Amino acid sequence: MKGNAYIHTVSKMLSYTKGARAYLVLSLAMALLSVISTLFFPMLTGYAVDAISAFDGESFIICIAAMGAVALSTALFQFVMNIANNRLSYAASMEIRKDVFRQIGRLPLSYLDSHPHGDIVSRMIGDVDQVSDGLLLGFTQLFTGVLTIAGTIICMFTVSWQVTVVVILTTPLSLFAASFIAKKTFTFFYRQSESRGEQTAFVDEMISASHTAAAFGMEKGNQDRFDDINRRWAHNSLLATFFSSLTNPVTRFVNSLVYMAVALSGGLAAVAGIMTIGGLSCILVYASQYAKPFNEISGVVTEFQNAVASADRIFRFLDEEKESDDSMLPDIPEGEGSVEFRNISFGYPGSRILINDFSIAVKPGMKVAIVGPTGAGKTTMINLLMRFYDPVSGTIAVDGHDYLLFRRNSLRKRFAMVLQDTWLKSGSIKDNLLLGNPEADDEMLWDVIRRCHLDGYISSLPRDLDEWISDESEAISAGQKQLISIARAMLAEPDMLILDEATSSVDTRTEALIQEAFDTLMKGRTSFVIAHRLSTIRNSDLILVMKDGNIIEKGTHSQLMAAGGFYSELYNSQFSH
Repeated sequence: MKGNAYIHTVSKMLSYTKGARAYLVLSLAMALLSVISTLFFPMLTGYAVDAISAFDGESFIICIAAMGAVALSTALFQFVMNIANNRLSYAASMEIRKDVFRQIGRLPLSYLDSHPHGDIVSRMIGDVDQVSDGLLLGFTQLFTGVLTIAGTIICMFTVSWQVTVVVILTTPLSLFAASFIAKKTFTFFYRQSESRGEQTAFVDEMISASHTAAAFGMEKGNQDRFDDINRRWAHNSLLATFFSSLTNPVTRFVNSLVYMAVALSGGLAAVAGIMTIGGLSCILVYASQYAKPFNEISGVVTEFQNAVASADRIFRFLDEEKESDDSMLPDIPEGEGSVEFRNISFGYPGSRILINDFSIAVKPGMKVAIVGPTGAGKTTMINLLMRFYDPVSGTIAVDGHDYLLFRRNSLRKRFAMVLQDTWLKSGSIKDNLLLGNPEADDEMLWDVIRRCHLDGYISSLPRDLDEWISDESEAISAGQKQLISIARAMLAEPDMLILDEATSSVDTRTEALIQEAFDTLMKGRTSFVIAHRLSTIRNSDLILVMKDGNIIEKGTHSQLMAAGGFYSELYNSQFSH
């Protein structure tokens, strides 16, 4: 990372501490008091040595009492400073996580579709933890260390300016050694964070697909791939740790040279009568205190490099292009539910155009079925209709209004959607159903539950509607998940419906019962139904037959069967046995 980019990342990290300024001020105040009391201790040590040399017992006792008081005060100041730093660090990490989670909701679906979800989780959890640790050490040791170095120099000047000059002249050796090694560590810490994210993404993928992996005997291949990722992570971690671990011993070696120079020059000064034995004792303690922050700072630099590398990954994610802001746009007006595709062309990012100059007008209340082979563009039409993706050219008009001119959320509220890939949130069955209509009462809930033929299943549960479920739960079947998703859509009572293979996971008998409920629900509502089982869409008002992104046939079931075209072949192929 170049210098300007590095400084930019650090400044953005520090900007997250603004919300905890009270803790920042308290931390700085406690750090200052702690350093002052720490620097005062060697003076008392020197006075105590001189008191012993002069056989002044009273002064010696006073010095010992003062040293005890200073030691207790220093411990108290550091205790309060650590509490403030912890509050400051975790307040910053909480704000970063809020921004990351908020960013997930703002990103276009195209980004989430094209990036491993585990890597995003790694940035939100692991990388933010690294940033928090770096900030904590930075405020706890870096600031205190800098104050200690500056204060020690001043105190040493009061004892012997000649010896202090020797210390200052030898200091650049330590700074040069630390900065040279620190520059080498950032690259490896960044690669380490990337490898960690890649591993998290792979593990997340394999856990979610564990049944498929076992069914196809993928264990050996998955293990080999995991070992490869793990090997790269270990390699990058080893290099990062190797270079960072050089910092402390190198700075300690240089600081030992500084201490030796101080001892030699101070001893000569004491022999020459320039300072007392107590002064020599005092300045040696100061020399040790002066060297200690360099050793601590070298450790902080290691963690801070890791934190900056993690922060850079976080901020790259936060800087990803968001969905265009539509908060200033009006809500789409209520209407009867007419939909018109006007010269729509679309292709997913990085792929060829899938839909070419597509146009169709759907009148209010029509049931429109979309059929065709895999990859024909059926689900893409739904993605466009819901504005999960925007068309490359052309537009979609809802009740005569260009939907690009209105807020996405207001458009989506007019639809209820049931997909083939169902999703349930972790919570009770009631919580999941109320996603469709938070204001629904128990009477409305049970009415929809009975219409979806879920009443037998829910009544059999120990806590009926309060039974806890989740999308990963093995205690609930795919068909039951789909029925709950259907009930959720029914409860919303939308203007328009989108059903993408909505009954694919239920048995034929239940499908027939659900179809009756759907027929009731769809009366007077514009509906778009994607179906592979063509027997379920024979009563549609309009059937669109898609192939390669184009509508190649359209009409009612009887019209398309009479035409003897592609739809007829598809339909007959399902009943040829």
